[in-house]
Amino acid sequence: MSATRRQVLARTGAVAGIAFTGSLSELFAGTAAARGMGKAGYGPLVPDPKGLLDLPKGFRYRVLSREGDRMLSGEGQVPSNHDGMAAFGGRRGQVHLVRNHENRPTAPIRVPPVRGLTYDPEGMGGCTALALDPAHRVLGERVAIAGTSTNCAGGPTPWGTWLTCEETEDKAGTNGYTKDHGFIFEVDPVDPHRTGAVPLKAMGRFQHEAIAIDPRHGIVYETEDAFERPFGLFYRFLPEKPRGGLGSLRAGGALQAMRVPGVPDLSAIQETGASFDRVEWVDVPDPLAEETPIRFQDFGPKGITHAQKLEGCYWGGRSVYFVSSFARSSEGSAADHYGQIWRYDPDRRRLTLVIVFGPDTDVQLPGEEPDNICLAPSGGLMVAEDGEGAQHVYGVTTRGEVYPMARGRQNIGTPEEPEWGEFAGVCFSPDYDTMFVNCYTPGTTFAVTGPWHR
Repeated sequence: MSATRRQVLARTGAVAGIAFTGSLSELFAGTAAARGMGKAGYGPLVPDPKGLLDLPKGFRYRVLSREGDRMLSGEGQVPSNHDGMAAFGGRRGQVHLVRNHENRPTAPIRVPPVRGLTYDPEGMGGCTALALDPAHRVLGERVAIAGTSTNCAGGPTPWGTWLTCEETEDKAGTNGYTKDHGFIFEVDPVDPHRTGAVPLKAMGRFQHEAIAIDPRHGIVYETEDAFERPFGLFYRFLPEKPRGGLGSLRAGGALQAMRVPGVPDLSAIQETGASFDRVEWVDVPDPLAEETPIRFQDFGPKGITHAQKLEGCYWGGRSVYFVSSFARSSEGSAADHYGQIWRYDPDRRRLTLVIVFGPDTDVQLPGEEPDNICLAPSGGLMVAEDGEGAQHVYGVTTRGEVYPMARGRQNIGTPEEPEWGEFAGVCFSPDYDTMFVNCYTPGTTFAVTGPWHR
């Protein structure tokens, strides 16, 4: 064990029970992405003459939806702040997209309230749903849920619905809200009225980011994107009806938070391959956070494990993966990093750090702050960047090589102080022939096609 490893582990008090295993390829074991690419990437990005999206040669994009346009349903304008998204297969080759709108009270264009689909009439956020034909042309666009707040990310269920997450802890009476916020809601991408606007309260009230579901046992893993100390927690929800199905999560269940013995802050771990056995799960004292936000609650003398900016989350093979977008010691983290990806194997109760992004690591992302992630069709991951300067979607191969896949060209600032809208909601069609991705602002949804399997 190197001196650096010993120093890091000594600071956490967790030298016992640590093993260093494997390589980056374990990140993709048992997934559709495990095939791997012959080389890193698809070539350099070609400037887009329309000034929207730069892509490698041979790739092209179509704008599916744009903030401020009229929705085909006639319910109003396409809302602002396009964020998390998922694609679902439909009948006769159709694809259904469900898209979050991370609208706070100051959002330029709210999600229009619709009877039977509105949780809180004062909430500006929600989801919209797009129906696409087999050529991925828009057939329909409508409100899927309204009256929620700050819908950031979420995740798909094995039974074909979307769980949209509110990234807020505002209670009724705050910002004009008439109801408490900070919940997860289930959204049917084909017929939203089947799910309505019902908060899944047993899954906790906190600053939700994303979820991933273990399809074998029905356990739902949840990330918390907390901005200030104490930072967020990594949760699991044990449903009363683990076999799942539409509406099953309304039956309730138990919410628990992850404790890694001896590791109060995941940012202290800097070595890829560092593994922790004997991960513990602790019941959350008050899942509804009636008096105290969950991350402030008393988890006993052993405490609980925190991490700054817990964001993307997905299930792959027999494990759940989650992202810590960044950690800054100046903001209270135990150490600095430019992004981590962790793997939790529930069968072994083992947590492993599989990627650290940054200038002093093996995987150097040119930007920083990885946010949404998804499996790529021909190897590794697609990572949506959420940092400073021009924004990118990057690919990461199974060998840890990073390549640019897309670059945003929508300057929303001034020539003197340029700003670019971040990417979010990156996902693929069921046949992996099309990548869908959002630009957060100005809200734009793209469909990207090309030689993905090259």
